[in-house]
Amino acid sequence: MPDEVTCTIPSVTGANSRGEPGAGTGGQAGPGTGAGQHASLLVRGGYLITMDPGMGDIPVGDVLVSGGMIAAVGTGLAAPAGATELDATGMIVAPGLVDTHWHMWNTLLRSMSEGGRGYFRLCRSLGPAFAAEDVYLGTLLGCAEAISSGITTVHDWCHNIRTPAHAEAGLRALAQAGLRGRFSYGYPAAHRNDQAMDLAGLRRLHAEWAKHAADGLMSLGMAWRGPGGSDPAMRVPAAIYRQEIDTARELGIPVTVHASGPRAAAGQIGMLADGGLLGPDLQVVHANWATEAEIGQLAAAGCPVTISPWSEILVGYGPPRTGELMAAGIPVGLSVDTTALTGNADMFAIMKLTQGLANAAAEDEFALTARRTLALATIDGARSLGLAEVTGSLAPGKRADLIVVSAGRPNLGMVTDPAQLLVTAAQPGNVDTVIADGRVLKRGGVLTTLDAERIGREARRALDGVIARSGAAAR
Repeated sequence: MPDEVTCTIPSVTGANSRGEPGAGTGGQAGPGTGAGQHASLLVRGGYLITMDPGMGDIPVGDVLVSGGMIAAVGTGLAAPAGATELDATGMIVAPGLVDTHWHMWNTLLRSMSEGGRGYFRLCRSLGPAFAAEDVYLGTLLGCAEAISSGITTVHDWCHNIRTPAHAEAGLRALAQAGLRGRFSYGYPAAHRNDQAMDLAGLRRLHAEWAKHAADGLMSLGMAWRGPGGSDPAMRVPAAIYRQEIDTARELGIPVTVHASGPRAAAGQIGMLADGGLLGPDLQVVHANWATEAEIGQLAAAGCPVTISPWSEILVGYGPPRTGELMAAGIPVGLSVDTTALTGNADMFAIMKLTQGLANAAAEDEFALTARRTLALATIDGARSLGLAEVTGSLAPGKRADLIVVSAGRPNLGMVTDPAQLLVTAAQPGNVDTVIADGRVLKRGGVLTTLDAERIGREARRALDGVIARSGAAAR
């Protein structure tokens, strides 16, 4: 079986040569446009896991990409004149993986939570020392890891927007990387709870969104505090959090909030329900301590939920409620959350842990199958972000977000059950090719549009500066 794809494909991103975002198309969540920037591409001969119920798996199949869109899926497809062929023989071809909640700015603080005496204290102590360029480099480092790991859609829940320049820096990194996703505008780290977030800044960004949408790849949301943390000192007055969510709903943008994660935060979802604040535009993070009644309230309101099993067990919240949430019909997505706590953005490991915890809780080997788990990281994740018509499966008419996974390394070695292999055996190093919106971002196991080594060097220098400015000891 081949270990790499041998083809020549132009490297095109949604940014210009200076790494600045290209002009957007306006709106909030439309598909990428600018078809002239995309190469025509035929991915040939791979084992296709389409995640489309009408097509299922195609053991030896092809995906034709044109103008950033999936033009056809099938067998024996003909390559149009000028199209590049990518030989995926012996490889697994699947939809790009979807992250549904990630604090990308603090990728700069990777694996520092213990030394910082806990994740939340780390963010409060070092977050205020972040300059806009530090947010840019932390986000760009996260983007490089996302691409390397096969993640083509991210939800950047940016809760360290200290100035408009900080927001623009995060958006610049996302545009430069060429990923699809949502940028959720939040509050600065260590922000006072009796003060609203910068709602005027959010309004300006919304009004100017065409400049930041990365050719339609990115949509805008709100990173909402809601009632605040479980610690009474972190509670947000109702007048403040209502003002914030009312502004988001006035602007017509989706909202995401952490709720009922730790035991001490139990009851938060009921509080939101009692206040009439639940709805399909409100994505809830964690919900580990949601009661049965609250899960019913989420389902009735159409609220999607994003779970982050690694951060939830490492921070001490307990295991996610995956099975119960799914049984209630709630759209569920998977989340990297923060590499400051979890260490990496390995969605394969997240899937494996999700399946294991769900089966352990049910005391049933088959309570959550590998294929159903894969859906959480693809089409269900897209559904939780309102992007199911755009990405999450390999179907004609959707944008071309897909990965090619090589089976040539010892941890795989062969293709047996492809879905189970992706969930239980695959690792980021097995991801040979990553295509987002028809653009090749990784090929032959190497990033094609970002210089990972340079980003790493600049990120290390940035972290040194953050620590020096904060007065914290190096860790």
